[in-house]
Amino acid sequence: MSYLGSTAMTLEKPAIVRLKPGREASVVRRHPWIFSGAIGKVQGSPASGDLVRVFSADDRLLGVGGFSPNSQIRVRLFSFCDVEINPDYFSRQIERAIKRRHTILNHTQRSAFRLVYGESDDLPGLIVDKYSDFLVCQFLFAGIEPWKSTLVDILAEQSGCCGIFERSDASSRLKEGLPKTSGVVWGEQPPETLLINEHEMYFGVDVAGGQKTGFYLDQVENRQFVQQCSKDKTVLNCFSYTGAFSVAALKGGASHAISVDASAAALQLAIDNVARNDIDQSRHTAVEGNAFNVLRSYQQAGQQFDMVILDPPKFAENKKQVPKAARAYKDLSLQASKLIAPGGLLITFSCSGAIDMNLFQKITADALQDAKRHGEIVRYLHQGADHPIALGFPESQYLKGLVCRVN
Repeated sequence: MSYLGSTAMTLEKPAIVRLKPGREASVVRRHPWIFSGAIGKVQGSPASGDLVRVFSADDRLLGVGGFSPNSQIRVRLFSFCDVEINPDYFSRQIERAIKRRHTILNHTQRSAFRLVYGESDDLPGLIVDKYSDFLVCQFLFAGIEPWKSTLVDILAEQSGCCGIFERSDASSRLKEGLPKTSGVVWGEQPPETLLINEHEMYFGVDVAGGQKTGFYLDQVENRQFVQQCSKDKTVLNCFSYTGAFSVAALKGGASHAISVDASAAALQLAIDNVARNDIDQSRHTAVEGNAFNVLRSYQQAGQQFDMVILDPPKFAENKKQVPKAARAYKDLSLQASKLIAPGGLLITFSCSGAIDMNLFQKITADALQDAKRHGEIVRYLHQGADHPIALGFPESQYLKGLVCRVN
């Protein structure tokens, strides 16, 4: 059997990565990451991005993956069996990913969703988001990088898009020994502000300069929840970015929503998003500033809200940063809970994969206790169905949220 790479990289006999004794258990449970500390020996001289075959210490084939010599995650598996990795393999995987989304999503009410979600779609390091007629891609793994042109061609053919824009400018690229890169890789240049429809809410997306790929598609179902429970409420939306939660609350009948963000450009897009949804601008206020400081200033003013939404950026990139991140999450929830009117809602999120739901719940409980408020969880929130969670790969469940009634 041959293991052909892209035109830039061909390996007739891939190198072999052999694990240390007893280090194969997670791979057997279909966890796709091989850390450097689990490797006993590398047979051959694989370069960055080369295909390798992974064996246990007792010579059992565990899978085929890509090699990343600069990362602590030394190998990410494409497959857990002896399969040929070639353009046909990637074509099948992308076709499967697209079909899965058509099965679980109501496309008549959404023009934007995640098309490929990395390891959960057996395409490690590849993120593809669809925004109307355009795709935005991130190539975040050395082992997926050599296949970029092949993947772009496959995505263009199978999606029928007008253009594909690359946003491989995440800091994780540097850990893979890859430079940051961004720009059109196929077809047309997307407009400066790309319009999308999300359950009859309309948003402008800056795919070239916005955060991540331009928008937070993982929160679609959570925005629906906010819309359903916002009638006649005053809403404070912290880390609002382009105001999607604010629009959802206002569309749901909120009497007023305040969007707080440190970015003036994001807030301007939030103001535009309120306008493009035919919402009276007097019902919305945009506040530029540090959310921690703004929360404290509202306390000093004696202000109260019926709902406070906290959707901060990732505070913990790894386990070493968890203690510091936990303090930040606690401070946010503590300050926010002091502003909530009795019986109001605290909707708080963490997108830090290193902080699991149990820890996040404990942090939130401790914050409310310190604020001398009583809280009860009325709903758990998580990423949407287009971001499927692989059972053997808990890291794919990165977004967690709590809806707490506060008294």
